[in-house]
Amino acid sequence: MAQATSQRVELARLCSSKDWSKAIRILDSLVSHSGAIQDICNRAFCYSQLELHKHVIKDCDRALQLDPACLQAYILKGHALSALGRKTDALFVWEQGYEHAQHQSADLRLLLELEELLKRTKQGDSVLYEINGSPKPQSELDSLSNGNLTEICENQDRLSTEAELCDSMSDKPAILLKSTDKFDLKNELNSEDRESNKSDGQVNGSPDVIDKLSYNSESCNDSSDTSESCDKVFTNSGESSDSIDVAEILRKPSSKLIFPPGKNGEARKNKNFCIARFSKTNSISVDFRLSQGIAEVNEGKYAHAISIFDQILKEDPAYPEALIGRGTAYAFKRELDAAIADFSKAIQFNPSAGEAWKRRGQARAALGEFVEAIEDLTKALEFESNSADILHERGIVNFKFKEFDAAVEDLSACVQLDRDNKSAYTYLGLALSSIGEYKKAEEAHLKSLQIDRNFLEALAHLTQFYQDLSKPTKAHECLNRMLQIDGRFSRAYHLRGLLFHAMGEHRKAINELSMGLSVDSANVECLYLRASCYHAVGQYKDAVKDYDAALDLELDSMDKFVLQCLAFYQKEIALYTASKFNSEFCWFDIDGDIDPLFKEYWCKRLHPKNVCEKVYRQPPLRESLRKGKFRKQELALTKQKAALIQAADSIGKKIQYDCPGFLPNRRQHRMAGLAAIEIAQKASKAWRALQMEWKYSNKNNSNSKYGKRARRRERTNILSQNRGGAGCSTSSASETSPSYGIVDDRSSSRSISWQDVYSIAVRWRQISEPCDPVVWVNKLSEEFNSGFGSHTPMILGQAKVVRYFPNYERTLDVAKTVIKEKSYVYSKTDQIIHLSKDGKLKEVMHANSVSDLYNVVGEDFWSSTWCNSSAFEGKQLEGTRITLVKMGRHGFDFAIRTPCTPARWQDYDAEMTMAWEALCNAYCGENYGSTDFEVLENVRNAILRMTYYWYNFMPLSRGSAVVGFVVMLGLLLAANMEFTGSIPQGLQVDWEAILNLDPNSFVDSVKSWLYPSLKVTTSWKDYHDVGSTFATTGSVVSALSSSDD
Repeated sequence: MAQATSQRVELARLCSSKDWSKAIRILDSLVSHSGAIQDICNRAFCYSQLELHKHVIKDCDRALQLDPACLQAYILKGHALSALGRKTDALFVWEQGYEHAQHQSADLRLLLELEELLKRTKQGDSVLYEINGSPKPQSELDSLSNGNLTEICENQDRLSTEAELCDSMSDKPAILLKSTDKFDLKNELNSEDRESNKSDGQVNGSPDVIDKLSYNSESCNDSSDTSESCDKVFTNSGESSDSIDVAEILRKPSSKLIFPPGKNGEARKNKNFCIARFSKTNSISVDFRLSQGIAEVNEGKYAHAISIFDQILKEDPAYPEALIGRGTAYAFKRELDAAIADFSKAIQFNPSAGEAWKRRGQARAALGEFVEAIEDLTKALEFESNSADILHERGIVNFKFKEFDAAVEDLSACVQLDRDNKSAYTYLGLALSSIGEYKKAEEAHLKSLQIDRNFLEALAHLTQFYQDLSKPTKAHECLNRMLQIDGRFSRAYHLRGLLFHAMGEHRKAINELSMGLSVDSANVECLYLRASCYHAVGQYKDAVKDYDAALDLELDSMDKFVLQCLAFYQKEIALYTASKFNSEFCWFDIDGDIDPLFKEYWCKRLHPKNVCEKVYRQPPLRESLRKGKFRKQELALTKQKAALIQAADSIGKKIQYDCPGFLPNRRQHRMAGLAAIEIAQKASKAWRALQMEWKYSNKNNSNSKYGKRARRRERTNILSQNRGGAGCSTSSASETSPSYGIVDDRSSSRSISWQDVYSIAVRWRQISEPCDPVVWVNKLSEEFNSGFGSHTPMILGQAKVVRYFPNYERTLDVAKTVIKEKSYVYSKTDQIIHLSKDGKLKEVMHANSVSDLYNVVGEDFWSSTWCNSSAFEGKQLEGTRITLVKMGRHGFDFAIRTPCTPARWQDYDAEMTMAWEALCNAYCGENYGSTDFEVLENVRNAILRMTYYWYNFMPLSRGSAVVGFVVMLGLLLAANMEFTGSIPQGLQVDWEAILNLDPNSFVDSVKSWLYPSLKVTTSWKDYHDVGSTFATTGSVVSALSSSDD
C-alpha cells in the first residue's frame, strides 16, 4: 500500500513536469498490479500527450471492456480517432459515450463535454486540441487519490501560441510505434517481396505464399520418392525449411507504421514548429525527441532515428522507450541481434514493458529462435491478456514453428477479438489445412477475402489450397481474380505456371512463367520451373539458358539455394538428352550412361561441388541440336501417330488416383498409355517366342515335367546373362555393365527379363518429367550399400500430409499387428527393443494414436512388415519399414520407408524373377492367345502377384508407384485384357500392396474392383508399333509435348 502511494506521488510529480514517458512507466506498473480502469484511462491520456494515438485507442478499448460506461474512455478514444483522420469513427464513439452519459448522468461535466464534442463535430468544426494535438483534459478531481491526471494537466502553463497551432492539428500525422506494428522489411528484402511489385502504401502483402507443391508430376502415387518433384522444394504443410525468413514473420498489413491521410507539407511544418516552440523543460524535450525518433522510423529514416535515440540514451541509458524505438529501427535494418539487445535492455529496466517483450519476440522469430520467440510473446500476453495483436503474432510464430495446433488456438482466439483481421484468418486457414481440417481451412481463407476481396495473398493461399486438394477449376478461378486485381502480380503468374506444369501443360506453363519473369526477371522459382518446362518439351537451348540464369543469381535463402543445386543437375540431364535427341529412344539410358555419384547427389539435392570435381560433365549443345533444328522436330501428326496417341490417352487415363493431392496430368497420362502399349507389344513378342518353345519341347520330351525343368534351367541361364541384371547391386557392377531394358527389335525376344519389362516404363517416366530424378537405386554409388531408400510420411510434425494421411489408421493397425507378432522393434540405431514384458504388448494393441504408441516404446523406433514369398515356401521377405520419430515437443514423423540394401535387393530380384517366370508359364502354355476370361484367371492373378512384389520392392528413387501400375496395364493388355474402369475413389494401389502382408490378400483386394472392369479384346494388336512409330528420343519428346500445343 505504501509503495502504491509513493508511486502515485511520483506520478503526480511527473505529470506536473509533463514527463509523460516516465509517467507511463509508473502507470504500466500500477496497471499490471491492479488493472484499475482509472489507471488505464490515465495511461491513455499520457499516450495522447505523446500523440501515440494507437496506444490511446488500445487502452480505451481495454477500459471499455471492463466498464462499457466509462465516459472518459469514449472521449479519449474519439480524440485519438479524430487525430488519425478517422472522423466518422470518432463521431460514432462519442455518440456511444453520450448515450451512456444520458442514462447514468453520474458526471455532468463529462456529459456536457461529450455534448459539445458531438455538436462541434456535426457542425464541421475542428475539435479543440492541446498544443501537441492531444485532447483537452476531461474532468477535475481534488487530488490524485483516484489517480486522475486532469487537474494537474489543466493547471500547467500553456504556450501563448496555442491558438495559432490548433488549425491543422486534427489532421496532424500520428507519430507512433503502435502495439500492432511489426518490423516491415519490405524496402530491404527484394528477394521475398519482388513478386508483388506494389508500393509500400498497398495493404495486401500479408503473409508470403507458402511456396510448396503437394502435387506430383505423375498421376499415380509415388511413395518411393526420395526427393520431390521440381516444384516441391518448399515442403507441404508441407512443406519448408526449419528457419523463418525475416520478411515473412515481420511483414503483415498491420505491420506498417502508417501516417493518416493528413500527411502533407503544411502538417509537417506545423509539427516541426510545435516541437521547436514547445517547452522549456528538459523532460518535455526528451519526450518529443522520442516522438521525433519514432516519426523517423515511420518514414523509413532508420539511421537518423537511431542517432536521435542514441542522443536520448546518452543522457539516460535506462530509458526503455528509447531502447524500444532504437531496437525497432535496428529491426527494420535487419540488424536483429542489435534489436534484440535493445529490447532486452528495455525489459531489464522495465520488466512491465509489454511492448518490449512483444518486439523481442518478433525479432527472435525472424532469427528462427521460435522457442524463445513464443516465450517472449507469451510474456507479453501477461500484460495484455486479450491482445488480438499478440495472439495474432504468436499464432504466426507457432505456425512457422510447425506447432499447428497451438497456431489454430491462438489465431482462433485472435479472430474472436478482432473479427476484421484478414491476416489472422488467412494464417488460420493455413494452420487448419496443415492439420487436415480442410473445410474449416477453406472457410477461414474465404473469410479473409470477405473482409478484403482484393487481398492478393489470401487468394494466393487459397489457390495453393485448391491445388493441394486437386481442385484445379477453383484454383484457376482464384488466379483469374488475382490478375484482375493486379495484372502485374508476378506471384499469380508463378502459381498459374505451377498449376499448368502439375497438369502436364508445359507450354502453357512457359507462357505464364514468362509473364511473371517480365515483371520480376530475377525470380529463381520462375526461372527454374520455366527451364524444366523447356527441358521437357525439347527446347534445350532455352532450358540451358534459364538453368544458367538461375545458377547466376545471388540468393538469400536455403530453399532457393536448393533450386540452384537442382538447376545444375538438370542442366546436365538436359545436355545429355539433347545429345540423344536423334538417337533411337531405346538408347536413352540415364541409368547406364550417367555417373552413379552424379545420380546420388541429384536425388539427394546435395551441393554439386563434389560432383564438379569428380564427374565427367556433359558436352555443350552441338550445333546440329540448336534451336533451329529443334523446331523442325515438332510432331507431324500422321494418321498412324494420331491413332496411337489417341489410344494411349485413353489407356493412360486409367492410372489416375481419385484422391486429394493427385491432379490429373495429361502428359503423364499419355506417357503411361504409350508405355503400356509398348510393354504389351514387347511382352507379346517374347511370349510368342516362348510359346513356340513350349510347343517344340512338348514334341521332343515325353516327360513334360523334365521338359519344364529343362526350360526353367535354360531360362534362368538366359536371365542371368541379361545386361546389367538384378545381381548388379554395387557401383562397380553398374559402372561396367550396360543398364537394363535396352531391348530393341533386333535383340532376341528370349532375353527379356522382368527388369527389361519394367525398364520400358522407367524410361518413359524419365523422359516425361525430366526434373524428377527417377533412377534404379542399385545404379547409384556405394551409398546403395548403406540402404538408400524412400521415405513417405503420413504425419510430419503436427501436419497431416494431404496425399498419404488417409492411410494413417490402417498403417497404425498394421504396425501394431507386426509389433505384436514380433514382440520387439528396432531403435534408430538398429538395436532391438524388447516389448514382451510388463504388459507392453497389451498397451501396444490398445494404442489409439502414434502418440500412444510412442509412449509405450519410449523412444524413436521402426518395425518392418513382411511379404510372404510365392517362390520359396516358408520364406518371408523384408517388407516396408514403418517408422515413428519424435519431432519437436508435440509432433511425430510417422512414415513408411523402404531401404534398398544389397541383401534385400537380391531377395526381391529372385522373387521378381520367379514371378515373371510364373506369369510366362501361365500364359505361354495351353492358354496362349485365349480370349476366354475364365481361362485367363491364372494369368491375371500372376500379373497382380508380380505387381505386389514390385510395390514392396520399391527399387526406384521415385516413380515406383506409377511404373508398377503402367506395367500391370501393359501386361494385362498383352494377355488380351484391357482395363476400362477407374481406380476407386480414395484407393492408392501401391499402399494396398504395402499394407498387405501376403500376395494373395492383395490379389483378393484388387480383383474385387479390377476384374469386373476388364474387357477381353485383341483390338490393341491393330496399333502401330510404338518403338518404330516414335523411334527417336526427339519423336518421343514431341509426342508427349503435343497435348498442350
